[in-house]
Amino acid sequence: MTASAADEKVVVIGAGIVGLCSAYYLQERGFQVDVIDPLPPGDACSYGNAGVLPVWSCAPLSLPGEWKLAPGWLLSREGPLSIDWRHLPVLTPWLLGFVRAGRADKIAALADALFALNNTSVELYRELLQGTGHEALIRDSCYVHAYRHPKNADLNETSYRLQRERGAPMRVIDAGALRELEPALSPEYRAAIVIEKQGRTVNPARLCEVIAAEIQVAGGRFVRQRVEALRPHVDGGCHIQLENEKLHAARVVVAAGAWSHRLIRPLGVRVSLEAGRGYHLMYEGDGIRLNNSVTDAKQHLAASSMEGGLRVSGMMEFAGLDAPPFERHFRTLDGLARRMFPNLDGKPTSDWMGHRPATPDTLPVIGELPGHPCVLLAFGHGQLGLTGAPMTGRIIAALASGKPLNIDTRPYRVERFA
Repeated sequence: MTASAADEKVVVIGAGIVGLCSAYYLQERGFQVDVIDPLPPGDACSYGNAGVLPVWSCAPLSLPGEWKLAPGWLLSREGPLSIDWRHLPVLTPWLLGFVRAGRADKIAALADALFALNNTSVELYRELLQGTGHEALIRDSCYVHAYRHPKNADLNETSYRLQRERGAPMRVIDAGALRELEPALSPEYRAAIVIEKQGRTVNPARLCEVIAAEIQVAGGRFVRQRVEALRPHVDGGCHIQLENEKLHAARVVVAAGAWSHRLIRPLGVRVSLEAGRGYHLMYEGDGIRLNNSVTDAKQHLAASSMEGGLRVSGMMEFAGLDAPPFERHFRTLDGLARRMFPNLDGKPTSDWMGHRPATPDTLPVIGELPGHPCVLLAFGHGQLGLTGAPMTGRIIAALASGKPLNIDTRPYRVERFA
């Protein structure tokens, strides 16, 4: 612990996995930490994800020509993409940025930046959980990308090529090998690409709870209130206006997920951030067990066995932050799950919809707020928040202490949206 850090308080806004990892590593650097969120730790998107830790994941969502698939997805009742057309006027600038991000000359740099965040995820979680008694929350796993048509299992497809170029071990297997690897899958799947040396968590909510408990043991405080405003002070530090009190801190970390841009907009910074809404269903006691994380690669449907049963997650929906869940998506997801797993007998025991904070170029926003160095930003991880959270937390702690890591953080800066 450094003397300067011991005297400094940092307020982390957001008790999701990114905020929790930021708080954990800030404490490791010696800072006093308060975590502010109206919800319990890990109760939003961090709870609802599929639990996959795809450490080789480095392909941005916008790839050259990928936008041409969008009309077909939108017109299909079972498509992985949905847009509430009432939200389209607000969404249009984000969509234009998404298309621009998919230019061929940008892809390699985006992939490098995503790889730098994600590749050490399993290793860092294991270090973080060591000695807690909850080490089994993180498991070794392959990520099985299943295909109904063998010709589609193509290692030269852009997203696989980007991963292979960065060292990902992967192989194509036929229907027989797939049956041996994952017997619960439908025989409709006749090939798969297996990406090895990855990981998964068997309970993302409990993972958040364990990290939160470690933060509390180290003296951290959790405040269940909503942040109304941030007011950086001219002499340094920042005032944080809550619903019922005001705090002052040397630094503030904005890790409020899809709501983050609303907090910094009054400070003169606009970020292209959308809520990519995702859905999941849980099936308990159905007897289906997966040995690895599995995805229907064309339907973008992910499934994983967890402590509470089988979780099936999918959909990228753009409808804003305030629209309620659309029940038809749960019905669609249930139908797709039963096609994926023919022996799935029981009804879903729970459902969930959450807001993934998505940027047009897939990269999160990490770094200082221009003009207000007391405000650090850590949001916009999209579908990879669980994977990118530990390294993001380490970067935030390093920036706060003035001792940067050996990682190029320029691709994540908010200035790219200027």
